[in-house]
Amino acid sequence: MIALTLKDIFGKNDINELPIAYNIAWYEQKAVIVLLALLYLGVKNIHLGPTIPGFLSPNVVSVLVEKFGIAGITTPDEDMKILLN
Repeated sequence: MIALTLKDIFGKNDINELPIAYNIAWYEQKAVIVLLALLYLGVKNIHLGPTIPGFLSPNVVSVLVEKFGIAGITTPDEDMKILLN
């Protein structure tokens, strides 16, 4: 809700135009729900880690990468370089 409100306040057409980075450690059940909510909202370029969830089939991972730009988390230094671009 906060991101959607910020989108409206800043006059953006899409939530992905906001300078927000999503870096999710998915090992908790809550993180999976957060991921599903972000995907529902159409958020792209989410970084998951420390690895891509093993419970996702290769086909599902392929769709998530292709349509949503899902990527894995690397090292903190490398992630900061990616997120700051």
